[in-house]
Amino acid sequence: MVAGKLKQTAVYWGNPQSNGIGGRTFDEAVEIDVRWEQKQELFIDAAGQETRSNAVVYADQDVDMGGYLFLGKLIDLSSAEEGDPLAVDGAYEVRGFGSTPNLKADQSLRKIWL
Repeated sequence: MVAGKLKQTAVYWGNPQSNGIGGRTFDEAVEIDVRWEQKQELFIDAAGQETRSNAVVYADQDVDMGGYLFLGKLIDLSSAEEGDPLAVDGAYEVRGFGSTPNLKADQSLRKIWL
C-alpha cells in the first residue's frame, strides 16, 4: 500500500523509558523509511487535547509514543547525538500515532504526528 511511496529516511529512537532521575533512555537509533510532511495539522494527543503538529510522518511500522524521529540518516549524526535524540536539532517527539489497514487487512499505513 505505501511501501513504495516511502522514499525518505528518518532516524527513529523508540522504547522511551524513565532513567529514574527525571530523564529518559531510548533504544539504539535506527533508520526507517518514511514520507515526511513538514506541516502543521490539528490532532488529538494522548491526553485527549486538540493540539497542532510540527510535522506529519507516514511509515510502514509502528512507533512508540514518546519516541523521537529525525528526518535524515544516522551518518548525519555524531555518536553523541545517535545516543540521545534530545541533543539533535530537528528531532521531534512522537505525540500522536494512528494505524489504518488496507481493505485486505494485510498492510497498514501508520500516521505519526510530531
